[in-house]
Amino acid sequence: MTYKETLDWMFSQLPMYQQKGIVALNAKLDNIIHFSSYLANPEHKFKSIHVAGTNGKGSSSHMLASILQEAGYKVGLYTSPHLKDFRERIKINGQMADKGFVKDFIADHRAFLEYHKLSFFEMTVGMAFTYFAMEQVDVAVVEVGLGGRLDSTNIITPEVSLITNIGLDHTHILGDTLEKIALEKAGIIKPGIPVVISERQPETETIFTLISRQLRSKIVFADTLGQLEYTTDLLGDYQQNNMRGVVATIKQLEHFDVPERAISEGLKNVVANTGLMGRWQILQQNPLVVCDTAHNKEGLQWVISQIAKQPFKKLHIVLGFVSDKDVKGVLALFPKDAHYYFVRPDISRGMDVDILQKLAAEEELQGRTYKSVKKGLKKALANAAKDDMIYVGGSTFVVAEVV
Repeated sequence: MTYKETLDWMFSQLPMYQQKGIVALNAKLDNIIHFSSYLANPEHKFKSIHVAGTNGKGSSSHMLASILQEAGYKVGLYTSPHLKDFRERIKINGQMADKGFVKDFIADHRAFLEYHKLSFFEMTVGMAFTYFAMEQVDVAVVEVGLGGRLDSTNIITPEVSLITNIGLDHTHILGDTLEKIALEKAGIIKPGIPVVISERQPETETIFTLISRQLRSKIVFADTLGQLEYTTDLLGDYQQNNMRGVVATIKQLEHFDVPERAISEGLKNVVANTGLMGRWQILQQNPLVVCDTAHNKEGLQWVISQIAKQPFKKLHIVLGFVSDKDVKGVLALFPKDAHYYFVRPDISRGMDVDILQKLAAEEELQGRTYKSVKKGLKKALANAAKDDMIYVGGSTFVVAEVV
């Protein structure tokens, strides 16, 4: 198979959660444990940091990788989903995995994958861990895909775990309260392994404290660090909480030499070091065009408060969602005086634009529908004056079509 044929096969084997939703999930670890054993347990061959949370886990993972790279380490980075290229999920020192490796890995193990009906996410985790072991990374930063307790990445024993925050997302899978979701995320806490909590929340603080106590794991709430003197190239005020959690995590790492200079430079050069995209990313000026992958209530609250701080004459919002989100609750957050361009991301879960327009009208958000993200953005650019602002978002998959 060619590289493209390999990806087509992976995407079609079993539906990805990102594309199909809950039907793609396998809510147990048996498959990945069996697969990892078959691969000779590559996760035992490198040190790791495990990162979970509702919002901020992607940015935090990239910050951690950038700092460790600045400290001179060979750093694996596993994240999901990707925006443009599948190999964004598997990087070492900011470089994506080789296409030949992806192709050969699937060719070598295809019979096993087909026989055991592994999900897209399970086979990708096995691929990433094999790549990190083969390339002999010093440490890998591993981002949880969904939840924590039953996530395929949860076969690692990390040096430290980081939980960024808890919000109401994927409630049909993880539970409909912050407490229930916290229990799922807390599943990454391992006996005797320190855990850092980026954001202290009254609904979840007791849960994390009790579980860490039961497991004899040190727990660190990052707000105890106080005001940080560091800055980051990741734009958006919401990155302050992420940065605090990341610095607290670095300080819990034993057997790693991470000088202050590496922390400072790592935080300033996240994009250059890791290639992160889609976090308050400025696509152009005059008019200012910004995209962000925030896609749930908590994340979008941060983004909308950030929009309100920008100087602009008129605001244009290119907006699309996936159909299993609490869209009505989210739409209530958006400003009523903006002009909207309702779009559908090009995936099967993409929300129909006519339904979105109707729900938006109930929240007094007015705008027209467009058949694609690019057509919506093109129209917004045609309508916007130089001193206007255009925001593109609502879903990771909307942003993937414009970066």
